[in-house]
Formats: sequence, structure tokens, C-alpha cells
Amino acid sequence: MATVLIVDDNRAVCMALEVLFALHGLKTHSRYTPAEAIEFLENEDVDLVIQDMNFGADTTSGEDGIKLFHAIRESDPDLPVILLTGWTHLEHAVELMRAGAADYLGKPWDDAKLITTVHNLLKLRQATRENQRLRSARKAVRTRVAGAFDLAGLVYESDAMHEIVTLATRVAHADVPVLITGPNGAGKEKIAEIVQANSSVADGPFIRVNVGALPQELMSAELFGAEAGAFTGAQKARVGRFEAADGGTLFLDEIGTLSLEGQVKLLRVLQTGQFERLGSTQTRSVKVRVVSATNADLRAAISAGTFREDLYYRLNVIELRVPPLRDRPDDVLVTARAFLDNAHRLSFEAERALLAYPWPGNVRELQNCVRRACLLAAGEVIQPRELGLPVVNEKPGEAHHGAQPLPEPDRETLQAVLARSGGVIATAARELGLSRQALYRRMEKFGLQKSEPATE
Repeated sequence: MATVLIVDDNRAVCMALEVLFALHGLKTHSRYTPAEAIEFLENEDVDLVIQDMNFGADTTSGEDGIKLFHAIRESDPDLPVILLTGWTHLEHAVELMRAGAADYLGKPWDDAKLITTVHNLLKLRQATRENQRLRSARKAVRTRVAGAFDLAGLVYESDAMHEIVTLATRVAHADVPVLITGPNGAGKEKIAEIVQANSSVADGPFIRVNVGALPQELMSAELFGAEAGAFTGAQKARVGRFEAADGGTLFLDEIGTLSLEGQVKLLRVLQTGQFERLGSTQTRSVKVRVVSATNADLRAAISAGTFREDLYYRLNVIELRVPPLRDRPDDVLVTARAFLDNAHRLSFEAERALLAYPWPGNVRELQNCVRRACLLAAGEVIQPRELGLPVVNEKPGEAHHGAQPLPEPDRETLQAVLARSGGVIATAARELGLSRQALYRRMEKFGLQKSEPATE
């Protein structure tokens, strides 16, 4: 049952509201002074506050109510507060609404309007708490995973990436091939590193091969090795990647570009663990965990006759599908911060620009963007212009390519920015990408002192 705290020096008002709320299934508590209200809030769980603006028969300035409101916001910035009075000045109500008050009602109030407002605010409060609970639960799960497994330096926040990471750590110990699919630059190689790092052959070699970067005529020699004189320029015997990976993991990136001849040889190795070097008849045996990756549609390649179906099923015992960065916007900022050097940090406005961009090049493009910005930044704070991103113009209320809404600065962010700016509001506002008036409103919302040096 939701709990409402009524703060009013008029006991008749408190009783009337208690009766009204009881008829609608709400639990209420009444306190008659600001000090009693603050003490109650420190010790009890409250879902909504209805407070008077004046406490005392001869008081009409609203100053007591203003102080109480800011004290409540200081203790719980998300607690909805309804202002209820018949004597305060309108400008006070407007100021407090800008500072985060949920609503303002005059006395005598309209019962139906008040009940509707209260129910709507309680639903919002419940949703906010549920979101906070889910975020805390997700963070706890991610912390446990990071503590139990080697994530190879990967940072993420999204549920989509957490599913991939969890599955990767789960199948790592299984001695079966893994196929990692997803667009270029999405992080397929990082997932391969996680599989290897948590496998039974984690102490063995981890050999990476970009199949797409190898000339077709040298493919067999690169993968399986070559004897001296096997081809022009082969002056000595050469160990192939499979031999180098013996007892460990071989990561074959862009596997979809492998020639049909190479596919036949790869299939044999996967089936038997055996192969011959180019120019040799000696059969060699290896024990290698194969992890492959592709951005291609291998099923379409099978239909087109460019990829063997039997090899596809041999490689695809376990498939890990990495989604594009645009589909997991929660990962954008944590990933960008991980790419920063120790001398730079992102301004709030730069973070908004990162979130608004659709990232067609995925994590690789984000990495290049952040590293370039670190080189070009005039100071330690990276601004949007130094990111070099295209300007994204959106209509109000529209999200761009699935990007999440631009972040609203929380209390900790405001405090950090104000501290860095030495309390100079204009400087802090520029870093946050806000006007001075907008910054003042957010400071008032969190009960932060709006003072700045006179030199500004």
C-alpha cells in the first residue's frame, strides 16, 4: 500500500485529507511542522508528500514551505511533492515547480483532481523504483560475471551484450567450434577472446587469422604451413597457423571469404585434426579449438554455392550473434569512456552527441572517434566539435536510428561539473550543453546552492 505524508499546521486539513485518501486505499501520515516532517522522512518510507507552504497563523510568505521543499529534495530528489496552499505568491509556486515540485494546488482543493494527481504520481513513483531495482539487479549480475570470468577487458551495460557474454562464458569450456556473427566492428573478436580466456585451453596459444586479408594463393600455406621449395619464394619450411595454435585456440575471422579449396581442407582438420603442409605428404595431427567469425550471411552463401553446407554446420555448433552498436545504446558511453586516455574526459554535451549518432561502423568507429578526439582536444574536456560527428537533426520526440534519449544530468554529475568549473555557472553550463537558466533549474531540483564567483 502506498504511503502519503501530509504536512500542514492545520489539523482539520490533515484530517480531511486522511479521510479522502483512506476512501481510495491510501495509507496516510500527518505531521504539523517542517521539523516533524523531516524527522519522519528520515525514518519511514514515503511514496508522496503533500505539503503546505505556510506554517503559522500569521505567516503568508511561503518561506517555510520553500525551505521544507528543498530539504525534502535534498533527502530524496525523486520523491514527488505536491504543494498545497492558499496564501503563497504565485512566483514561489512557479519557482518550486521548476525546481521539481510535482504539482501545485490551491485551497480549497478539488477532491477528484487531487486524487487523480496522486494516483498518477504514485504510478510514476512505482515505475521509477522498479527501474532502479532492475538497474541494481542488472549491475549486481554483471559484477558477479566480471568477478567469476575473464572478460578480456570488455565493458558493457546493455542486456543484449550481457546475454552474449553470459553465453560465451557458458560455452567456453565445451570443446566445440563456435561461430560468432555480427556486423563489422561490433566486437566479434572481443567475444572470441572471452571464449578463449575462459576455455580449458586458456593457457595455450591464441592465434588470430584474418582470412579476408590473406591472398587466396597463400591461404593454404598460411593455415597449414609449407615445406621449403613448395612455391616460389619458399626458401625454408613454414609452420602454419593450425600448428602454431596446437593446444590452444585458432580464431578465423571473416571465415566467409575462405575459398572452396580452403574450405575442404578446413573441414578435414575439423573432422580429423589432421592435415599436410603444402608440398609435403606427411600427415600431421593437432588439437585446436576453432572459433570463427563472419559478417556475411553464410546461409545465403550456401544457397549461392560459395560456402559448403557441411562446413557451416561443423563451424556452427554454437552461434554467438553480436548485435550492432545502434541496437545497444546503453553500451555507447561506457565503451567510449574506456577508450579515453588518462588525460581526457568527455563533456556532457559530447556524451549527448555520442548517444545521438547511429554508429554505422559500430565499436570500431567509436574507438577511432574517441581516440581522434583525444588527439585534437584543445583541453582535457572533449567537446562535440572534436568528435567530428555529423550533426543529427531530430524532430521533437523522435529517436534517431534507435538511439536512446539524451541523458539528463543527475545530482552527482552536476556536483562534479560545478566543482571542475570552480562554481562558475557559465562554464558549467557550457560543459553540460545547457543554458544558464536550465542549469539553475536543475540545481534547484537537487537543492544545490546556486552561487558563483562575482568575476564571471
